[in-house]
Amino acid sequence: MIARLLSAALVAGFLASVVATGLQLALTSPLILQAETYEGEGAHAALAPFLDAAPDAPFAALIVPAHAHAHGEGGHDHGKAEEWQPAPGLQRMAFTGLATLVGGVGYALLLAAVMLALRREPTPQSGLVVGIAGFLAVALAPAIGLPPELPGMGAAPLVLRQSWWLMTVIATGLGLYLIAVRRVPLTILGGLVLIVAPHLAGAPQSVDTVSSQVPPAAAAQFAARSLAIGFVFWAVIGLAYGWAWGLFGREAGTRANA
Repeated sequence: MIARLLSAALVAGFLASVVATGLQLALTSPLILQAETYEGEGAHAALAPFLDAAPDAPFAALIVPAHAHAHGEGGHDHGKAEEWQPAPGLQRMAFTGLATLVGGVGYALLLAAVMLALRREPTPQSGLVVGIAGFLAVALAPAIGLPPELPGMGAAPLVLRQSWWLMTVIATGLGLYLIAVRRVPLTILGGLVLIVAPHLAGAPQSVDTVSSQVPPAAAAQFAARSLAIGFVFWAVIGLAYGWAWGLFGREAGTRANA
């Protein structure tokens, strides 16, 4: 059973990461590159020829030589050493895909553990339901207080944001469990309280609200697209996990009857 669970989770995570990576490269990565040009005139000047070369092609802006990014970064930080980061172009695309793959497999294992704890037989239908619940808890609920942000936007300290995100995910997940699984008036009320509590406490916000030069329209578009990709990501994980669970179960039955 454990081998079947792990195999189904790996398949689901891989399929979801492939879909999500393609959507990220087409929908959100161009917005990230656009926002990075507001972080410094040097970076903008270095990247402008490549960004303007094919404005209608979503992938064209990603194929940028690494030295152009390095030149822009050097002019921006005035000689200060920076942490390593993937260079624009194929290297950034590869690391985006790798990070999404690792996250996809991890979330698929989490979904599998939840279905096992709930004693729900994995099917595409039940997997989709749990996947949507995962999206609500991990992506949508935290985004109410901390929407996805583009580079160059003001933000509260990372530790505070991470702590609030984790608290919101746990509270929302428990709230959904009390509402959808327990289904009695007292647990429904408790679930609603848990879901609302992190937002009443308030997400940590940056005190710097004027220095960002990122256009509000781009920031709003990035947040909306990121949430849409997150929904597809979780839906594919749930559907693929239920499908792969059944597939590996049929294969095991075939081998046993052979």
